[in-house]
Amino acid sequence: MNKPSYIREVKLIPIGNSRGIRLPKTLLDKYGWSDRLTLEELEEGVVLRGTETHNLSWEETSRAMAEESEDWSDFDVAIADGVD
Repeated sequence: MNKPSYIREVKLIPIGNSRGIRLPKTLLDKYGWSDRLTLEELEEGVVLRGTETHNLSWEETSRAMAEESEDWSDFDVAIADGVD
């Protein structure tokens, strides 16, 4: 896991029958978080991520692939290597 660039102790606060934390406005602004986050539990700890993901449309994907200058000269060799 990467070395953290931001370490701050936070207090757990009661929220109904649960507990939560308050995130500083600077952190919310930095990552563009507003109403919802994705919480991922890992072996090393907990990771918070924004819920907004941008998946490319087929048109955007096609355009991005066309802009790449990839060398496909060995493609036929890979196809003919006997793996089906």
